[in-house]
Amino acid sequence: MYKKRSITEKLRRQAAAFPVVAVTGARQVGKSTLLRHEFGKGADMVVFDPVVDVENARRDPELFLNNHKTPLILDEVQYAPEVIAAIKRRVDKKRTPGQYLLTGSQQWGVLKTMAESLAGRVVFLDLEGFSLSEIAEAYPKKSWLQRWIESPQKVIKSKPRRLSLPVSTSEQLWRGWFPEAQRLPLESIPDFFQAYLRTYIERDVRLLADVSDLHTFSSFVRLVAALTAQEVNFSELGRELGLTSQTAKRWLHVLEATFQWFSIPSFTGNLIKRISGKPKGYFFDTGLACYAQAVSSPVALLGHPLWGAVFETAVVTEIRKCVATMSSPPRMYHWKRYSGAEVDLILERDGVYYPIEIKASSQPSRKDTLGMSAFRAAYPHLKVAPGLVVCPTQKCLQISELDFAMPWDSL
Repeated sequence: MYKKRSITEKLRRQAAAFPVVAVTGARQVGKSTLLRHEFGKGADMVVFDPVVDVENARRDPELFLNNHKTPLILDEVQYAPEVIAAIKRRVDKKRTPGQYLLTGSQQWGVLKTMAESLAGRVVFLDLEGFSLSEIAEAYPKKSWLQRWIESPQKVIKSKPRRLSLPVSTSEQLWRGWFPEAQRLPLESIPDFFQAYLRTYIERDVRLLADVSDLHTFSSFVRLVAALTAQEVNFSELGRELGLTSQTAKRWLHVLEATFQWFSIPSFTGNLIKRISGKPKGYFFDTGLACYAQAVSSPVALLGHPLWGAVFETAVVTEIRKCVATMSSPPRMYHWKRYSGAEVDLILERDGVYYPIEIKASSQPSRKDTLGMSAFRAAYPHLKVAPGLVVCPTQKCLQISELDFAMPWDSL
């Protein structure tokens, strides 16, 4: 059964304004399903293949496009890069919005070329796995994050309700966010991730990157999953598997280019020498991270050493999904001083900074706000909004003079 995606309205606006829209994201997050549902009735659709030259699109892209009316959906366009130049020539002659709707599951090569050659003609929309609101099938006009950025005081006063979710927090994190994983029985989830990881490594990685040892790369994926929600240290990544730091960096870029990993830059301000400048990295899907670390069940996750990191990963990815729906998204950073003070997320928009701390405890306390207090003290000249601790608590709470706690599943 199709679930509406929160970025649908943004997708429609883009298709009404630009001749080419590219929906990008990891495999099996629902890119083609979204486009087929929104535009399928009036659009042709072609699914490209890494081996087969579908309809001779690579050999003769002009003839291929001649054989299809617009709007035209081209799925996994990275497998037919020759089509991009032909699309550019046609769009230059006719700038009608919504002509070509593309999907891609890797950021190298084709998508980079597309961004350069179709500049001003194409707009990109990132799609991730399901958000909490999509799972609960609740679609507010504005996400809790957008309302918080617009007015923390109004959110605090209104005390937002929690979403009605079908499973517990630990089970949701263990299942992850792939659409397919939401409908499967618990005992079938590991089978799904085993197939996903095998297909990803043996197909995507083999085709897109020069990785000679796929077995070691599989171990590298498991290691990165174990280091989710930590600062990136390429030397440490390489040392654990007997790789050079350069190889570890290149392989991490492979994961990032295929949407399996992302990083958040460090906020430096004017204290560059006193601040850690390392980015903080996150595994794309908490369910896949649990599988990679052999976490056998939702109950096992609760007692696992990775529980806090997996919960932080879930909240950060949820915030990214909220940001993706916003027309004016904030910038995202993390902050850490060498003394140890840190804030998990700093959002910046319109000259205002919004510190967010993420805790896996259901009972937040003043102690959880120390990092946000240190941030204010380090940057007294900045305009800093009330701090927010996102955690699995039952309701909104004030936990210091300037800081509040909010349930991670707020509506």
